[in-house]
Amino acid sequence: MHIEIVKNSKRWVALSLVFIVISLGSLLTKGLNYGIDFSGGNLFQLKFEKPVTLKEINTALDKIGKDIHQFGGNGRKVQISEGNEVLIRIQEITEKEKNKFYDEIKEVGKYEIVKEDKVGASVGKELKMSAVYSLAIGTVMIVAYITMRFEFMFAVAGILALLHDIIIAIGGISLLGYEIDTAFIAAVLTILGYSINDTIVVFDRIRETLRKKSDLTFGEILNKSVNQVMVRSLNTSITTLLAVVAILIFGGESLRTFITTLLIGIMAGTYSSIFIATPLIYLLEKDRDKKVENSKYLDNGDDDEHKEKILV
Repeated sequence: MHIEIVKNSKRWVALSLVFIVISLGSLLTKGLNYGIDFSGGNLFQLKFEKPVTLKEINTALDKIGKDIHQFGGNGRKVQISEGNEVLIRIQEITEKEKNKFYDEIKEVGKYEIVKEDKVGASVGKELKMSAVYSLAIGTVMIVAYITMRFEFMFAVAGILALLHDIIIAIGGISLLGYEIDTAFIAAVLTILGYSINDTIVVFDRIRETLRKKSDLTFGEILNKSVNQVMVRSLNTSITTLLAVVAILIFGGESLRTFITTLLIGIMAGTYSSIFIATPLIYLLEKDRDKKVENSKYLDNGDDDEHKEKILV
């Protein structure tokens, strides 16, 4: 398999720009659906005497939601675990509304309160800032690492490819309207690590090819290097995606946002490692093509007049 990556670089970048514009458009118009980890809310962990189903709990909560808005709609999260324990997360409610909930939920069955917790809006803001700091620190460290190991322009291309992946992953979740929580931040950081690892494999092959004496231009070297590692990258990504899809299907509602973010991010990361990072290097360092061409003539012992023209 041989694909002209560099020759069609503008097409690959243009395709990515379409997805980026859609993602940014969704973020600007719809925004993100913040969960209680970020916006504040209440958590209830109840242990029922008899087994209960998710349908029974949701039916009861829908009924309560007619009087207490926070218990209705898609804002809540319900999880059933072993030992007849039910975990309910909702937006913040008053003490009076909380007592009414405890009275109404008795219709499902007898229960005891295992845990009750509240996340304030101020804590949610702190979590948002911590998430931003985590992403910023991770990005700076990646730039430093790639610059030391390769070149600064490689680092620029790598970071632009990472931004491509993160914007598309976050924009995809915004479009779907999924609720984001702290696990979402973990998914974004995982995408950063996965994507840059795949990109570094491509960069490493480019560096190895550049070190060898060759009659190829800089663009041809980039194209050859990417094609050499493309099958490896695709196989790795497909294997990872199979595991992610399996978890998405069988993992349950609580993992939906986390796994969907990974799914979108891994697909975007695989694409950017092959079709974005390398074309960006070429677009940023087009002059290398001229340098390689000039050095070819000089090394091949052309006549003095020809050399003089090239040097000029």
